[in-house]
Amino acid sequence: MDLLQQRLQEVAEFFQNNDTVLGYRRLMDSAMDTQDMGVYAEVIALTDWRENNLNNHDEFISKCIMVLEKIAAIPINVCDTSTPLIDASALTKAYGSSGFIVGPVTLAIKKGNVYGLVGENGNGKTTLLRILAQELDYSRGTINYGFNPPVSNSFELKTKLVYIPQRTATWYGSLKDNLKFVLANYGIDPEENETRVLMMIARLGLWNYKHLKWSELSSGYKMRFELARTLLRQPELLLLDEPLANLDVLAQQVILEDLKSICNSINNPIALILSSQQLYEIEKISDKVIYLKNGKYGENNSTTGLQEPLQLIVELDCDCDRSKLLEIFKDLPLEKLVFNGGVFLAYFKEGTPFYGVLELLGSHKIKVTYTRDISASTRRFFVS
Repeated sequence: MDLLQQRLQEVAEFFQNNDTVLGYRRLMDSAMDTQDMGVYAEVIALTDWRENNLNNHDEFISKCIMVLEKIAAIPINVCDTSTPLIDASALTKAYGSSGFIVGPVTLAIKKGNVYGLVGENGNGKTTLLRILAQELDYSRGTINYGFNPPVSNSFELKTKLVYIPQRTATWYGSLKDNLKFVLANYGIDPEENETRVLMMIARLGLWNYKHLKWSELSSGYKMRFELARTLLRQPELLLLDEPLANLDVLAQQVILEDLKSICNSINNPIALILSSQQLYEIEKISDKVIYLKNGKYGENNSTTGLQEPLQLIVELDCDCDRSKLLEIFKDLPLEKLVFNGGVFLAYFKEGTPFYGVLELLGSHKIKVTYTRDISASTRRFFVS
């Protein structure tokens, strides 16, 4: 089964299991892969119908399956993602007055991959993003851009590579008119402009907000607007600086899953680097995690394909004190138990199973508020 058929089957399975929320978002992703304005128009009409028929669940699923069948009949070109868009070697940025140094950083950034950039405040995340976006000079190292066709000037680079800072500028007029203005700058004819904008509005959950102004939107929807405005330009590389900063937990998860899906487009994949202090949420969707600590650089592959960690590290918040935990863990090969930032960190020798720790806590009837195996998480690099 080829990649397209596999994805369409996954979408169909969402509807078969009555998961219409996620299923419809994936259906829209598949529609956008076609770049077919007729399919776009059908999805736009279906989105409008859905908003006026929220309780007509079965008919909505039936309509979605019909659109999915039309998408399946359209040939879609699969984009080559093998060539890095950015090939950076030993990038270093030195700040003379403070003596602070970011790097050296060596990266190969490819389309279709999500790269999480994590670190505490002041560790160089924004600096690295601005260097990659050519908004900041670097002291040493090299950056090669692998866009096809090659970029010859700063304007072409900023068309293919878009950097969205944490604080975005105020805009005026309605959300929809602002998005149409973006495409008008690219010479898109009015009919196609309207169709593409409404499709993007539907995909990013802005349908009921398209006529609102900047001052009438929450921080979360302002971020969705910025993403819509950027994605309409069809960039190849997207750099996001703290996009989760003003979002609640649920909104963070939805935005991240949407970004992951959009970046994995079949015919228009995007390379995404996003910085955040929401470590676990970023690790969940990232193919690779880049971490900066005191400006020093390292990287963590996603848990898929990682070798078993040599040491089990458990983060734990519970209703007992240190002496009680030491007594509970006496039969396990505990190397050390430390209290860090309101939680315990328990370090066990190689080969200790996480489920063994959970079984012990359960058998002693310990009330556990929170626990996580951070053996393979970049969290282990930021705890003392």
